Amino acid sequence: MITKLKLLPGIMLLLFTATATYAQQTKTYTIKSPDQQLSIQVEAGKKLQWQVHLNGKTIIAPSEASMKLAEKQTFGENMVIQSSRIDDVDTKFDAHFYKKKSVKDQYQQLTLNIKGNYGVIFRAYNDGVAYRFFSTKKNDFTVVSENANFNFEKDYKAFVPYVNDPRAPGDSFISSFEALYDEHLISGFLKDSLAFSPLLVDLENGVKAALIEAHLENYPGMMYLKSSVAYGLKGAFAAYPLAYKVGGHNMLNQLVTKRANYIAKVKGATAFPWRGLIISKQDTELLNNDMIQKLAAPNRIKDISWIKPGKVAWDWWNNWNVSNVDFRAGINTETYKYYIDFAVANKLEYIIMDEGWSNSVDLQQINPKIEVEEIVKYAKSKNIGVILWASWRAVDADMEAAFAKYAKMGVKGFKIDFLDRDDQVMTNSTYQIAAAGAKHKLLIDLHGVFKPEGLQRTYPNVINYEGVKGLENSKWADANDVPRYDVTIPFVRMLAGPLDYTPGAMRNAVKANYRAINDNPMSQGTRAHQVAMYVIYEAPLQMLADNPTAYYKEQETTTFISKVPTVFDETVALTGEVAEYVALARRSGQIWHVGAMTNWTARDLDIDLSFLPAGNYEAEIFQDGVNADREATDYKVRKIKVKKGDKIKAQLSTGGGWAARIYPVK
Repeated sequence: MITKLKLLPGIMLLLFTATATYAQQTKTYTIKSPDQQLSIQVEAGKKLQWQVHLNGKTIIAPSEASMKLAEKQTFGENMVIQSSRIDDVDTKFDAHFYKKKSVKDQYQQLTLNIKGNYGVIFRAYNDGVAYRFFSTKKNDFTVVSENANFNFEKDYKAFVPYVNDPRAPGDSFISSFEALYDEHLISGFLKDSLAFSPLLVDLENGVKAALIEAHLENYPGMMYLKSSVAYGLKGAFAAYPLAYKVGGHNMLNQLVTKRANYIAKVKGATAFPWRGLIISKQDTELLNNDMIQKLAAPNRIKDISWIKPGKVAWDWWNNWNVSNVDFRAGINTETYKYYIDFAVANKLEYIIMDEGWSNSVDLQQINPKIEVEEIVKYAKSKNIGVILWASWRAVDADMEAAFAKYAKMGVKGFKIDFLDRDDQVMTNSTYQIAAAGAKHKLLIDLHGVFKPEGLQRTYPNVINYEGVKGLENSKWADANDVPRYDVTIPFVRMLAGPLDYTPGAMRNAVKANYRAINDNPMSQGTRAHQVAMYVIYEAPLQMLADNPTAYYKEQETTTFISKVPTVFDETVALTGEVAEYVALARRSGQIWHVGAMTNWTARDLDIDLSFLPAGNYEAEIFQDGVNADREATDYKVRKIKVKKGDKIKAQLSTGGGWAARIYPVK
């Protein structure tokens, strides 16, 4: 029987009813994933506890969940169950500017309505589990704290991205959400540190569990610290900010100097964020996961026809170092016209004007060397869009006026930087920015910000996020093992959504030759490693980080990159192992793009073309050259005939990569 389940005011789902209501005295409930492999057992009584099993194996041992309110009530304690129901949901929704056209949304759901005008929802998917509290209160209330626990049975290895930011001594909740992964046992979690999600735990025998959160609307994000149990992780939430000072890089941050004794103020009926786990039986399942999309609030923009994904000629990483020109390169009108001409020549969609075009904290004060209106007009005449960089401080101070002014001028979007917090004020701000951007038909690229949590589904104009230790770090970080990180983030960070890694370095180096150079930077690993990123990394708005002159000199590479789409109709995970190597295929129309990368270990991979439909194809392959282990810029391009079921041997050099464009031929 098809029924409608009302979760919260204004939120309706079509559900297939499986069971009716439990008696009030029943305190134990079990739901299972559609494939029956995952199960959640919920105990609701004096405490709310949940546990998770995969084919009989304990994934999460009994773990408490609760929320303490200032109004002398605690969600998840001393519960009186007023009603409960279990529903099976099997539906799908259109995915906008994503790695596939549509997402299958299938799960079993337990809803508990609890005395005190609140409840809790649990979901079991084939690829994970999640829960959230909800309130049906009419009056506003205050959340003092939240108790979110993830208790594991054994001391498993984890991939932990620690918060390590010196900008605000005394406030551990400032972070750009950029970190390499420390790999150690759960028991080795640093006691004085926080880490952020997604955080991956290796449950052995190929099984992995990634801790996630989703739909952080008007509520603080969840970081993690070691809990009181032997092998558990526990949520840590930034308290509500009360006072600030200006600081950080170029005084662009709003640093919190005083926080309240609560984490959130809530207006009546509310759905709180999802807490969950993505659970995979093998590493490749992590490469094509949709959990964050499934848990996010649906699209709120009626007309999305104006939202255009694409590639961007970027200025900042290459320090505006164009050459062989008759003008002084830099932050000036002539240089940006040069970037526009480059974008036209290589069929890119956008250029970006990064920090320096305006006063960093006042978007109305334009650099006198820049004629923004003329640049935008020139770009429009060439069918190129212009995106402007802005600090969060500047946007927050003048959002409506600035968005209206530059949208009217013809600017297509804003890259907004230095948010660097995820307390309630900041998470609420991201939704306000997204909505204001949609109102003025502006794309939003969020930098210096927490990981994606579903906002990109709710407001598809939020076209990309940073929250990744991207190529910019190659300008200053000598000691980082970048290739290992490069082949870890597709399995961990990319679970949360798109990432603005900003690839495309044309100066490439093997480990022995790499140096951090700010004004003329290089990358760790081979040229093919950089090219493969355009296929592997999800980025509806994808940067070309190097300068146009360098790309003109390397036209064969540039042309290959320019042909890779930034959104796709289908994704197929091929092979991979966390922190070791990765290979996947993505389809746009009838053309397939394949990418593969390795860490510093050279290896051969068999690229299985079973994903191809029947027919004849030609593969244009971009691969490491025979001497790429000595000279990382060495590469080779070749073409071969292929068909469904063929296997291509991809030879990846140390820090290497491999990419292919496969298209049908008669």
